[in-house]
Amino acid sequence: MRTLDDLDVEGKRVLVRVDFNVPLDDGNITDDSRIRAALPTLRELRERGARLLLTAHLGRPKGRDEKFSLRPVADRLAELLGADVALAPALAEVPDGDVVMLENVRFEPGETQNDPELAQRYAVLADAYVNDAFGAAHRAHASTEAVAKLLPSAAGRLLQREVETLQGILRDPQRPLVAVVGGAKVTDKIGVLDAFLLRADRILIGGAMCFPFFKVQGHEVGDSLCEEEGLEPARRVLEGGGEQLRLPTDLVAGREFNADTETRALDGVDVPGGWMGLDIGRRSATGYAEVIRDAGTVFWNGPMGAFELEPFAAGTRSVAEAVAESDGVTVVGGGDSAAALAEFGLADRVTHLSTGGGASLELIEGKPLPGVEALGG
Repeated sequence: MRTLDDLDVEGKRVLVRVDFNVPLDDGNITDDSRIRAALPTLRELRERGARLLLTAHLGRPKGRDEKFSLRPVADRLAELLGADVALAPALAEVPDGDVVMLENVRFEPGETQNDPELAQRYAVLADAYVNDAFGAAHRAHASTEAVAKLLPSAAGRLLQREVETLQGILRDPQRPLVAVVGGAKVTDKIGVLDAFLLRADRILIGGAMCFPFFKVQGHEVGDSLCEEEGLEPARRVLEGGGEQLRLPTDLVAGREFNADTETRALDGVDVPGGWMGLDIGRRSATGYAEVIRDAGTVFWNGPMGAFELEPFAAGTRSVAEAVAESDGVTVVGGGDSAAALAEFGLADRVTHLSTGGGASLELIEGKPLPGVEALGG
């Protein structure tokens, strides 16, 4: 994969694909971490004499929609970068400037279809291309894949670090390698489980994805979320996991999915009718934390329960604290795990916090990422 070290940018305009898909509340950015994550690449390019033309998407607009405008993002970037950032309203109206941001690329017909004509329109605006949007690298879009083949191209520092870190924990991890995998569905994570069955020393399972495993084992799951499509994959993982695989041994259940519901600590994993399992129990959380603290490398993706509801946050909090306290290499695969770390004030206490939930999982699964492949990776 070509990096900034392979790219001559002095005196050139560089088209930089960034991941500025930030959360907005009434036009106000509520979390600017994705903008901050791109600053090292943007600053390095400017220090090396490049002018910047930035591209990004925001949300999933159906055509041009001003509520998905990148104006708030451009304004915030200007503050963080200490430079004027002009916003180009359209590809035909790109002003000259040291830092210019194109309006939301998903306003352009053909962006998500990887349209070669749109990619050509991007390419004529610049002399070189840098992709620093790891969160969009698993998408073959005009601004992430097609345009990279039309200009001298390279990975930015963020994308480079993401790929090297995630590939590193698979190829040569410090042992023991512990994978903590949670979330709602086995089917969403089966590729990740298969990858770690080949490489990890321990796999700790949490979240609602436990219930297909329990059901296959003959346990009662009550009203818990239990996807039928997950039963066969769970059976296969159980057969192949052996001592490597660890499931919860106790649970916290609720009558309903809300913070005010009646709760009940279950000593085992059989969930009575009328109840739903919404968190791993205290014994499981303590055991998982011990395994994590002794790990040489930890990869965590997916919460242990409904952490957004305080009565069911303890399991995820316990795992998050153990990851933060670990002396090993700790990699958190974006998404809800990143949100949990942020909620518990621990986001700055891990080795690597991925900016791309979907992209990080696909890379772990061994799938090619179009945005990376286009850079020679």
